[in-house]
Amino acid sequence: MAQVINDSNFSEILNAGKPVLVDFWATWCGPCRAMAPVIDELAADYDGRVIVAKCDVDEATEFPTEFGIRNIPTFIFFKDGKMVDRLVGVTPKSAFVEKLDSLL
Repeated sequence: MAQVINDSNFSEILNAGKPVLVDFWATWCGPCRAMAPVIDELAADYDGRVIVAKCDVDEATEFPTEFGIRNIPTFIFFKDGKMVDRLVGVTPKSAFVEKLDSLL
């Protein structure tokens, strides 16, 4: 299961020493709900190697604004605390696997 990330723990998770995938989503977003099983699968597949986190844009406002989230779902990949890539919209699992593998 993906971790919940919010304004209070965002920096801590980004600087945990592992690659991080953050799913910026909202409960009312149909495409976000469609991607939820894929994100949960990635969290299980990469357990211990990558932190997979979900950030509800309605609950956390600081970091979605900082990273220019204009459309959801938006998925941002971080390495060493820095943004290295992003995907927007409904995306196949294989695209995530390719990007995550390149960060390991």
